[in-house]
Amino acid sequence: MHDELNWRGLVNQVTHPDLGKRLQESRFTVYAGFDPTADSLHIGHLMGIIGLMHFQRAGHRPIALVGGATGMVGDPSGKTEERKLQDADALSANSEAIRGQLARFLDFSGSEGALLVNNADWLGKLTLVEFLRDIGKHFSVNAMVARESVRARLEDREHGISYTEFSYMLLQAYDFLHLYDAHGCRLQVGGSDQWGNILSGMDLVRRLRNDEAFGLTWPLVTKSDGTKFGKTETGTVWLDARRTSPYKFYQFWINQADAETPKWLRTYTFLGREEITALEAEILAAPEKRAAQRRLAEEVTGMVHGPEALANAQKATEAMFGGSLLGLDDATLEDVFSEVPTAELSRDLLGGGHLLLDVLAQCGIFKSKGEGRRLVQNGGLYLNNERIAAEDAKLTEQSLCGERIAVIRTGKKNYHLLKFVG
Repeated sequence: MHDELNWRGLVNQVTHPDLGKRLQESRFTVYAGFDPTADSLHIGHLMGIIGLMHFQRAGHRPIALVGGATGMVGDPSGKTEERKLQDADALSANSEAIRGQLARFLDFSGSEGALLVNNADWLGKLTLVEFLRDIGKHFSVNAMVARESVRARLEDREHGISYTEFSYMLLQAYDFLHLYDAHGCRLQVGGSDQWGNILSGMDLVRRLRNDEAFGLTWPLVTKSDGTKFGKTETGTVWLDARRTSPYKFYQFWINQADAETPKWLRTYTFLGREEITALEAEILAAPEKRAAQRRLAEEVTGMVHGPEALANAQKATEAMFGGSLLGLDDATLEDVFSEVPTAELSRDLLGGGHLLLDVLAQCGIFKSKGEGRRLVQNGGLYLNNERIAAEDAKLTEQSLCGERIAVIRTGKKNYHLLKFVG
């Protein structure tokens, strides 16, 4: 299994050189944490989910930990300033939403299936004095200050680090100890920015339980230029369809650069080495076909949103290149054509025998009916991607693609959206 993770680029650091051999010889319980700072995880978190999926597929038992308590504190790792604290109600709602998302990826069935836990269930019961007495005394402030996540913040005189954030690694270390006691968990995994926190938890298990624990990190998800992956001009790429629609999610992956795509195929899909190698060769041989990007988009969108949403996203993508619009609902149509000019019209226009060219001229889609007639004569006017052949074509209820939307195209790719209301 360790070789598989290595080949996929999912190993950055390991605490024990022989961890791969140990993973082959015995079944581990392994955990990764997800802080509920929003009501959805994003594609950065998806790397951690896929990591746990690999462990489960290899026969190990994964634990997905939702940080209902640590989310109140905020992890300083990888941050340049302190995270805004959220109230308990917001964190509780976020935690429940994230629990539902995680359940789509891991198999929680059976007595030996994956586990879903929330650290608010145990950290919330601790008293401060108890925590300082039993846990805090095992941590050296000198060692804590030397951690990269803390040192970098201490050197920033403008922001610094609060005692709240400074205590985060103690709480995460206690998580590891609790999961060791409750479920026999001896391996924590996470992004490379979690290395210091993982070492702290391992050390606590060693000191208090006199046993060996392990850690593994994967690289932070960044593009080739070092910038953060998963951020677009319109914001974060979320796993929740209400935040990032399946169509836009699919578009994000299909628009990846040739140089980046092989990396994402290895890390974000479960495709085999032979198929990925063939797709890499196709990028070099015929980059204009974007076969690798399409395969990447299919795999990730299907995994996150399911086959039906994937099919809709593919159909919506085809529509942008002149494919059929039939079967797409209004929400998808508005999503696909969100950046094209839009006109809002009365629904009465659909039943009064109004000429299509008259209405389009009134909307400013072309300057005059004469220009519209020339478009029709030259085969350049389309309604819902169907060519208009008659100059006296009328608007009717059948002119709609969805329930209240019609799509006009002039030429090859000049789109306009008509919304009929009332």
